[in-house]
Amino acid sequence: MQNAKIADNQDDEFQLSDVVLRAARLDDAEALTDMFNLPGVRHGTLRQPFQSVEKTRKAMENRGPNDVVIVGEWRGKIIANGGLYRRAGRQAHIADLVISIHDDFAGKRLGSHLLATLIDTADNWHDIKRIELNVFTDNLPAIKLYEKFGFEREGTLRNDAYRDGKYVDAHVMARLR
Repeated sequence: MQNAKIADNQDDEFQLSDVVLRAARLDDAEALTDMFNLPGVRHGTLRQPFQSVEKTRKAMENRGPNDVVIVGEWRGKIIANGGLYRRAGRQAHIADLVISIHDDFAGKRLGSHLLATLIDTADNWHDIKRIELNVFTDNLPAIKLYEKFGFEREGTLRNDAYRDGKYVDAHVMARLR
């Protein structure tokens, strides 16, 4: 498992400037699956435990032509993932946002770096006027990050997901340009 070794191999201090953001590739499926299966990453998403590489690969293969999916790579290891999933038809001006940060790199401004890049892409390259997301109400660091970038709460979905043996609520948030 490649990502479990990240913390053990940190000879130097993490520098955000050393992170390369690039388009996700199909050959990233295994590393992404390792990251998605980490307890902290999974806790903030709708992912089930023990997601398979095949399921990740299939999801990557089924992306829409206007979706933007990027990864953050540090020293050859994937430590972040984010995407804008564009809707169609009369909602073509809307994209759904997802972000995942490797457990070992949470709280190191990587989310801000990733989100700033995705917002720049939405605003200046894809003419996306509305970015939406759902975030669990107990994910205070993520909520703070989204608010920092202009996202506002539009509602709360009660009992939105079943996690750790109980139902949890989620906020619907959006940023309008």
